[in-house]
Amino acid sequence: MGKKVTVVGAGFYGSTTAQRLAEYDIFETVVLTDIIDGKPAGLALDINQSRSIEGFETKVVGVSTGPNGEGYEAIAGSDVVVVTAGLPRKPGMSRMDLLEVNAKIVRQVAENIKKYAPNAVVIVVSNPVDEMTALAQLATEFPRNQVFGQAGVLDTARFTNFIAEELNVPVSSVKALTLGSHGDTMVPVPSRCTVDGKPLSDLLPADKIEELVVRTRNGGAEVVALLKTGSAYYAPSAAAARMAKAVAEDSGVVMPVCAWVDGEYGISGVYLGVEAELGAQGIKKVVEDKLTESELAGLKEAAEAVRAKQADVAHL
Repeated sequence: MGKKVTVVGAGFYGSTTAQRLAEYDIFETVVLTDIIDGKPAGLALDINQSRSIEGFETKVVGVSTGPNGEGYEAIAGSDVVVVTAGLPRKPGMSRMDLLEVNAKIVRQVAENIKKYAPNAVVIVVSNPVDEMTALAQLATEFPRNQVFGQAGVLDTARFTNFIAEELNVPVSSVKALTLGSHGDTMVPVPSRCTVDGKPLSDLLPADKIEELVVRTRNGGAEVVALLKTGSAYYAPSAAAARMAKAVAEDSGVVMPVCAWVDGEYGISGVYLGVEAELGAQGIKKVVEDKLTESELAGLKEAAEAVRAKQADVAHL
């Protein structure tokens, strides 16, 4: 115990992430911040009142922050900061439509993290996540291993769920993987997908696998279209919380995340969805595994697509 984690943004995504982190009972404190006055304090009070029922001791502290960084002193000493701040998508919006509006928000958050929690590992989930991760690293000026984003854990979970439903098998029997970026240039890795150890390609025809890939790629938009207001948060918060847990526990667990790539797969100088070993310093190392030629080509294509967009965020 003694560890502290901050979740910036107390929307559905942020508040659910804070709840999951508290229920793990591995932190002394979870700090939840938001620009809406009173909202994080109210949510914190509510979560704290569930402690005796769910059997955890972690204390949740809710803090409202001001336009000039007021309130951010509460995040001092955080081991991990999860950034969920920003506007969610509305039906018909792409992740890229959020770029300019969320860039301003993420830059301000990152500058306050730099000021008050300079040793924190930063996990970015604000959309578009590949670009916002790059921006957060630029704004904090932290070592690149200390800032990473969420993409693959969520996309892989969606892919896993669709495969399990299609084959009517337990999700625990499915091993799946997605790399690349979060969204249009997501790269599924069918060669690494198995069901009870059997290759997915032995169980489903190529066109059906492609159908599931497309559904995964559009997984967030499908939820947005059904909800009509707001966007997904149960699966995304589960992914973010697991990533923060891996850092807090210095576990060395390997997860697909948006990490800085410097030579792996012949790709350099870009934040990209790859598998990485997570620990107390953030990214311990990027894990390079065998890919087929077409998977590698897809990954390189994704790298170039996000590289161009990440170059743009420096000015936002």
